[in-house]
Amino acid sequence: MPKVVHFEINADDPLRAKNFYEDVFKWKIEKWEGPIEYWNIDAGEEDEEGIGGGIQKREQPEDQIFNYIKVTSVDKFSKKIEESGGTLETPKITVPTVGYFYMFKDTEGNKLGIMQEDDSAK
Repeated sequence: MPKVVHFEINADDPLRAKNFYEDVFKWKIEKWEGPIEYWNIDAGEEDEEGIGGGIQKREQPEDQIFNYIKVTSVDKFSKKIEESGGTLETPKITVPTVGYFYMFKDTEGNKLGIMQEDDSAK
């Protein structure tokens, strides 16, 4: 069953946000060495409940916090989203060595993402 596996904090100043979350929650936040500016968040120990996330530069003024739902196929689930009344907000996104994504809005206007992990994505 698909479940939320990642959260993403959008920030006008990602370094400022990094410092805030490290100071307040003591999260371990490190810069990702991938093709975009992104900061990975380790929000707890492996044996603790919860998920990790990331911080990225805000692209749209309305971007807040996104949750990503892991699915077996973003193509299959993007069709299900549209068939059930949701709308796709982006074309299919490929992040090299990570996988594939779509951003979508549900029937209530909430923006979320679906992700299909694939370390061979190019």
